[in-house]
Amino acid sequence: MATEKISWIPSIPYPPAQHGQWSPVTSTLNWCEEDYYATIYAAEIVNTLTNLLFMYLAIKGIRNCVTNGHDRIFIVTFAGYLIVGTGSFLFHATLKYPMQLVDELSMIYTTCLMFYATFSYRKSRIYSQGLAAFLVALALFITLYYHYLQDPTFHQNAYALLTAIVLFRSMWIMEVNIRPKFRSEERQAANPRSDSETKEVRDREDVRDKEILRQMWTMIACGLSIFLGGFAIWQLDNVFCPTLRRWRRQVGLPWGILLEGHGWWHLMTGVGAYFYIVWGIWLRHCLNYRQDDYELLWPRWTSMPVVAKQRNAQSNGYHRGSAKKAI
Repeated sequence: MATEKISWIPSIPYPPAQHGQWSPVTSTLNWCEEDYYATIYAAEIVNTLTNLLFMYLAIKGIRNCVTNGHDRIFIVTFAGYLIVGTGSFLFHATLKYPMQLVDELSMIYTTCLMFYATFSYRKSRIYSQGLAAFLVALALFITLYYHYLQDPTFHQNAYALLTAIVLFRSMWIMEVNIRPKFRSEERQAANPRSDSETKEVRDREDVRDKEILRQMWTMIACGLSIFLGGFAIWQLDNVFCPTLRRWRRQVGLPWGILLEGHGWWHLMTGVGAYFYIVWGIWLRHCLNYRQDDYELLWPRWTSMPVVAKQRNAQSNGYHRGSAKKAI
């Protein structure tokens, strides 16, 4: 049955489907966006172009790391984030199985990098090397087993589990090492407070750390809400796909673009993941007792946060500890 267009909305009718440059589809997944309706060069034009946000934020993150001297592991992580966006761009443009593997497996590899950054911090060289070997083996196992199964559910569960482990571990480290009443013995030993320090100095540092924690929890809440919101929209896109396709053709272009749920997933996941990496950078500087050298710049809710050197940063007594240099 033909779909009736809503006449009172100024719009362009959806063009008919056509044979694409990359036909036939060989991926094990095909999303709710109709294939090759806009151009023969991109199977899913909205799902393809929304990955440009990943690329922009990845370049922004890499430049920020280089400019402000953040730990190298975060440059590598942003490079992995860039590969995720690029892989997803190529996957949705072609709907080819090899590009699907680049898209999905790069998510696993980037999460393994954050896993290493989280669990290797201040550990011995032997422990860090053993953890690296374990993560390489795990990534290889997931790659081979996923290629054998070709079941997207396996990939999604593996990614969700790794992400949850890293997230909760980072929250634990943040609370134990920064909140004044939870300061760990390890932190006290690495950066002891001398008897000569005045109560005023200690109180100032406690107030500073509480404010940092407030900022971090706000970032976590925003990033996680955006990420989970995108996941919810994506699931609605899967469940109600026939209805959404009918609505898109009723409202026409460009309004139908707003009903592309997987495109919203890309945008919201990209922002949520960026928030998480920036939080990791800020947390690492705090664990290195450099709270007074760096600051979180997040002037408004609609802007992307960055961690930058303070313009007139001066070392204070709080940095005296022999914190191990991060990888």
